[in-house]
Amino acid sequence: MPFEVPELPYDYAALEPHIDEQTMRLHHDKHHQAYVDKANAALEGTEWADRPVEEVLASLDQLPEDKRAAVRNNAGGHANHTLFWQIMAPDGGGQPEGALAEAIGDFERFKEELSNAAINQFGSGWGWLVKDGSSVAVISTPNQDSPLLQGKTPLLGVDVWEHAYYLSYQNRRPDYVAAWWNVVNWPEVARRFEAG
Repeated sequence: MPFEVPELPYDYAALEPHIDEQTMRLHHDKHHQAYVDKANAALEGTEWADRPVEEVLASLDQLPEDKRAAVRNNAGGHANHTLFWQIMAPDGGGQPEGALAEAIGDFERFKEELSNAAINQFGSGWGWLVKDGSSVAVISTPNQDSPLLQGKTPLLGVDVWEHAYYLSYQNRRPDYVAAWWNVVNWPEVARRFEAG
């Protein structure tokens, strides 16, 4: 079955004032849809067309060479955004609890490290909390590169492509990242940590 854009688990305006309704509509309905359309077109007619996006990305080097760039960018965009919608919530924010909190350690240090990874990502990309073996790590990736390409499990990602924030924050990426912490869905991140 071809990739599909998942429904948002909340209303487009639900993350206001931190992320505005218009940004959510454009980001979800236009940008994510474009990644899905282009990934499906790149995979059409291949043995990979009906496989889960995680499997496709983890096996990128096995795809025909002329498909790899399109799949890396667009299937990566699909995987990244599918996670992004889930790890945010209208009643988000605060701090993680339980095993995830223990794995992260000093929350303020972690928050600063992930914020810096996102803010200092040159150009477009993502700041991530990933599961790497039995521990967690903070990384950043350019463009729509997924941590899955590195064999890491993404737990939390902040999108720092300009389309994620420019309508409200213009060139103030640090302000967007600071506001984004108010919508983090820690129970979902913890679920991913425990499942990963």
